[in-house]
Amino acid sequence: MNTTRDSEKPSVLVVDDDLAVRELLADGLASFGYPALTAGDAGEALELIRRRAPRLVLSDIEMPGASGFELLRRIKAHDADLDVIMVTGAIDADTAVQAIRQGASDYVTKPFNLEEVQIVVERTLDKRRLIRENREHQERLEELVAQRTHELVEKNLEVQRLYGELESSYESTLHALVTALDFRDNETQGHSYRVVEYALVVAEQLGIGEPQLTAIRRGAILHDVGKIGVPDAVLRKPGKLDEREWIEMRRHPEIGYRMLEHVPFLAPSLDIVLSHQERFDGAGYPRGLKGEQIPLGARIFAVVDTFDAMTSDRPYRKALSIATSREEIERCSGTQFDPRVVAAFVSIEDATWQEIRARVHENVLALEEQVRRVLR
Repeated sequence: MNTTRDSEKPSVLVVDDDLAVRELLADGLASFGYPALTAGDAGEALELIRRRAPRLVLSDIEMPGASGFELLRRIKAHDADLDVIMVTGAIDADTAVQAIRQGASDYVTKPFNLEEVQIVVERTLDKRRLIRENREHQERLEELVAQRTHELVEKNLEVQRLYGELESSYESTLHALVTALDFRDNETQGHSYRVVEYALVVAEQLGIGEPQLTAIRRGAILHDVGKIGVPDAVLRKPGKLDEREWIEMRRHPEIGYRMLEHVPFLAPSLDIVLSHQERFDGAGYPRGLKGEQIPLGARIFAVVDTFDAMTSDRPYRKALSIATSREEIERCSGTQFDPRVVAAFVSIEDATWQEIRARVHENVLALEEQVRRVLR
């Protein structure tokens, strides 16, 4: 076995059972600057490939024992990126095509001249270099994309976290405002929280999903925010309101709408704030909307708002039963209320409303205790 060393160019393995051919090719490769290894058969060649890891193999096709084609197959099974140039003794197009199909990078024919061998070797090595560089470039791009993707995912998670905190802050602010309103109106403590729960139950029964549910929830929370602009003498009057006082009270939907119309994230919820006192027959206020002119969220709210009013104690009467309240709402279907909303409402069991009232009552008691502690 001859070995020629070169510190710059890759090594090449020559495989041929003819010693003269091996030496001729090895010497020629050495003169071109390529370190050459030689082997007389497929077994010796595979051993050298494992131990010395040449970058290119020139192999004869016709050899005793395993042929050049068998060696090619075993080389590719060992290392698919190791290039093999087949050396054939006959100018046979079929043999050349067969070699290429089985994975050979190129071929040369005997008798060969060394200049042709040099051209084929350099062409093959240049092609492999380009493939390797392209692969490395692709890997770098993939790493860069993976890195950027990771950074984007991290940024997105951070944005989601901040958005969640902002949403939580919004919700806390809304609940604080509603709590203040409910405490100001002694007749209706817990009312805003109950109607929110009621409205969501009916909306889900109608098949409404997000983001409409969130809009309905916020609108229900804020429906009476305009009562901030109603004088205490009217809002907290223990008896019935006179006509002048009713005119003042009926301003609260528009007051609430004007208060909130410049808050972008509340825009989808303002239909309920402005329209929750409209009637299905057009006899409501402030705009006298009729039927489906009234936004669906407001039509849902009108039913549950009336239900909560009827099932809550007032200074001038005791709370009505759930059954009696349901009958009254059914009676007003098509006049005060949307029949489709009423149908969804009456399909919900009493236990659902009872559970909501009990839960909200506990929460309101806890809030009252917190307020007392602050005021002590």
